[in-house]
Amino acid sequence: MRALGLDEVWWLVSPGNPLKSAKGMAPLDARYRSAVEQARRAPIRVTAIERELGTRYTCDTIAALQARYPKRDFVWLMGSDNLATFHKWRQWRRIASSVPIAVIARPGYEMATVASPAAALLRRFTMDAARFRNIRFRNRGEWSAPILVTLRFDPDARSATAIRAGEPNWASRYGDAPIRDQVTHRPITRTGTQPEPGSA
Repeated sequence: MRALGLDEVWWLVSPGNPLKSAKGMAPLDARYRSAVEQARRAPIRVTAIERELGTRYTCDTIAALQARYPKRDFVWLMGSDNLATFHKWRQWRRIASSVPIAVIARPGYEMATVASPAAALLRRFTMDAARFRNIRFRNRGEWSAPILVTLRFDPDARSATAIRAGEPNWASRYGDAPIRDQVTHRPITRTGTQPEPGSA
């Protein structure tokens, strides 16, 4: 947030990743509660808004968010592992031309990211965080996409897959009492009080 001069950060907990198998995936409410727990000491608002929007692909989610919140300027945050496979995402070029993208470096993905088709295409649109932040404060109209910003912090080298493997029944720690979405304020329950994708 500080590096990019953002007002807030939203953590989107997806109903399901189209590039990953749904087999063995924990229920949305458990994944949501886990995200809230992980973000409890950070200025992050956790949301499962994609379920309400009825979107499954990032390109559609971004379009829906921009339509719903026309006075907000969005920046897409993702790890460098995602940039390495970004060219496999549906309409990834549309995403890149819709919002600035900030990529958080992750250990072990440096070479894969450099070699990725998306990184090659976006390389000429790269700027550092300080320049991006200055443009944002000076004139929001100047920070039109495509823009690629690389952020380097002290990364957590652990993988989510390894963490889940260490505690395969982690989702059972979370009860099924209703919890409210931190962005939409709608309830998220295991029984599905929010509309399923495509039903809205």
